[in-house]
Amino acid sequence: MEYRVANTEGLAAAAAWLIENAGEKRVFVFQAPMGAGKTTFIKAICAYLNVEDSTSSPTFSIVNEYHTENGPIYHFDFYRLKSEQEAYDLGYEEYFYSGDYCFIEWPEKIPNLIPEDAAIVKIEVTEDQSRTIFLK
Repeated sequence: MEYRVANTEGLAAAAAWLIENAGEKRVFVFQAPMGAGKTTFIKAICAYLNVEDSTSSPTFSIVNEYHTENGPIYHFDFYRLKSEQEAYDLGYEEYFYSGDYCFIEWPEKIPNLIPEDAAIVKIEVTEDQSRTIFLK
């Protein structure tokens, strides 16, 4: 499945499309180059899921926890990880297998730790700088 977003104003509708089409999936990995808008899209998804906190990139903290009426949402940025062991040290399993939403940026840093049933979200930047979002 794919969804085209012309500009940031279209992200709210894209967020709704993603969550509605993901079914029961709760772990989402975001594959995209630097600057493609992973964090911005995750912020839109969090808004759609009624996150009560302000959202930001967890680049330095590695994981941010956001609160909703329906439980926590976890946002990971593994860009700075040097090894998968750091994810083990973080206790990634408690998050990934909690049944709560987990949004993962830079999953290629922990390829052996991603749950098999994770939703794969790929963002491609087109020539006109719009985005095409793919959901697998």
